[in-house]
Amino acid sequence: MILRDVTLRDGLQLTGKVLPTERKVEIVRQLLALGVPELEIGSMARPDLVPPMANTLDLVAALTPEELSRCWLWVATPRHVAKAAAVGVRNFQYCFSVSDAHNTANIGRTTEASLAAMPEAVHFAREAGGRIQLCLATAFTCPFDGPVDPARVLAIATDPRTEGAADIVIADTLGQAYPGQVAALVGSVAATGRWGTPEQRIVFHGHDTWGQGVANSLAALAAGAAVVDGSLGGLGGCPFAPGASGNTSSEDLLFATRPEWFTPAVLSDLVQISESLLSELGEPNRSRTAEGSRSKAEAFEWVIPPRN
Repeated sequence: MILRDVTLRDGLQLTGKVLPTERKVEIVRQLLALGVPELEIGSMARPDLVPPMANTLDLVAALTPEELSRCWLWVATPRHVAKAAAVGVRNFQYCFSVSDAHNTANIGRTTEASLAAMPEAVHFAREAGGRIQLCLATAFTCPFDGPVDPARVLAIATDPRTEGAADIVIADTLGQAYPGQVAALVGSVAATGRWGTPEQRIVFHGHDTWGQGVANSLAALAAGAAVVDGSLGGLGGCPFAPGASGNTSSEDLLFATRPEWFTPAVLSDLVQISESLLSELGEPNRSRTAEGSRSKAEAFEWVIPPRN
C-alpha cells in the first residue's frame, strides 16, 4: 500500500486560512523525511475561490526537483498544466467530476468539456517530462444529482481521450460510499484491463463523512487499488460539495495497513506534526489512531510516552 498524504491540498481547502509558504515547506519536508511516499501539495484553483491554495506556486518554487518528484499538484485545465510545468511541477492530477452538476459547480464546465480537453493536458505534461493522473471526483454520489451510475465512471475510464494518464483516481468526494460499493467499482475499473498495473495505478481517494473512510480504503486496496489518499487528522473536504467533510485520516490508514516504514516512532512524530498543524488552524483532530496514541495503555507499543 502506498499512502499519498493530501493535507496541503484537499486538507486545507475548507480551512479558509492561507498557511505561510515557509510552513508548508516545513510540513512537506517533515512528511517526506518520515517516509510518506507521496504528497499532494496544492492546487491551481483560483485563489479567490479557494484562498488556502493562493501560495501553491510559491511552495513549488521552494522545493527541490527531488522533493517535487514525490509531490502531486491538482489541475483542471491544460493551461493549469502548462503554468505549473513552467515552475517545475512534474506530477499533475487532472481532475474533473463524473457528475455534470458538480463539475459545473467546481470547475465551471461540463464533464464532457473537461474530458475533451484532457489530450491537450496530457500533451503539456509529457512535453515537460512529467506524469499526469486522471482524477474522477464524485465517482459514487453527487451532492446535487445523487447516486452516480458506475457505467458513467467506466465510460470515462476507458475513453480514448484519457490515454496517456499514468494513474486513475477514484474519488468518494462526499464520503457516502460503503465498502461493497467501493470494491465493486474499483474492481470493475481494474477489470477493464487498462488500470491496476504498476505503470497505471488505481488510486482511491476517500472521505470519512459517514465513518467508512478506512473500511472503504481497505476495500479499494483488496479490489486492485495500489494507492490511497489521506490527510493528517482527517482534515479537509470540498468547498463545492455540500455535505462533504474531512478526508480519511492518514494516521488511521497507516495504522490499519502497517507499511514497513511505519513504526511507533514514526507514528509519534506524525501525530505531533498533525497536532501542531491542527492547533494552528483551529481544526479538530478526527484521527482515532491519534486519539489512541495519547491513551494511558502504556504497555501497547504504539502509545506515545507522556512528555516529561
